[in-house]
Amino acid sequence: MKILLLGYGKMGQMIEKLALDRNHSIVAKINVDNRADLGSLSADAVDVAIDFSQPSAAPDNIKWCVNHQIPVVVGTTGWASHKAEVDQYCIDNGGTYLVASNFSIGVNIFFKLNKFLAKLMNSQSDYEVSMKEIHHTHKLDAPSGTAITLAEGLMENIQTKTKWVNQASDKPEELSIISERVDPAPGTHSIQYDSRIDSIKITHTAHSREGFAMGALLVAEWLPNQKGVKTMEDFLQF
Repeated sequence: MKILLLGYGKMGQMIEKLALDRNHSIVAKINVDNRADLGSLSADAVDVAIDFSQPSAAPDNIKWCVNHQIPVVVGTTGWASHKAEVDQYCIDNGGTYLVASNFSIGVNIFFKLNKFLAKLMNSQSDYEVSMKEIHHTHKLDAPSGTAITLAEGLMENIQTKTKWVNQASDKPEELSIISERVDPAPGTHSIQYDSRIDSIKITHTAHSREGFAMGALLVAEWLPNQKGVKTMEDFLQF
């Protein structure tokens, strides 16, 4: 498979290594310094693109791929305010893309577990829920995209929570997300329910970036046979 890498930071470099180990080829590695090279790249030379770039670059990168009929896997977070418009652009122009806040198989199982527990806790008014996430100091967005996905899943199932805030809060309608940036920390997400008599806590801890990178590569191997705006649930068939 011929892969275009959009963004060549630590994630892009790890995806390259894993892709080469799986006998794929890297057609080009595009970052902020050489984005003009896209103009000379033949779409016929690319089977799929993988974007781990910057929040400011991701929407234009996706549209470029859609315009050239290149399926694109997007792991860049921090651009959620543009997602509805980019989804519609993809649909209107017959493109294919999948964006996820986290490609780790374990994290996606954790997303499901979070929703299931929230359903159980919805009727337990004695418990107050909060969230904490820890990442390395180079993480640009806070809270993380994974934390926001967890918050959305939680709010879908706990009626009293209507918004999240990235700070401690005593307001009953607000879900508090505490973000910490510590090196080295590939990523830890915890959701805790506290009552006067006990606490319930679920946690996912990443030991390295490899799980995220391998998940993105597996999606990239699957995506060329798909069409439209896809999700990790489509890929995992949850």
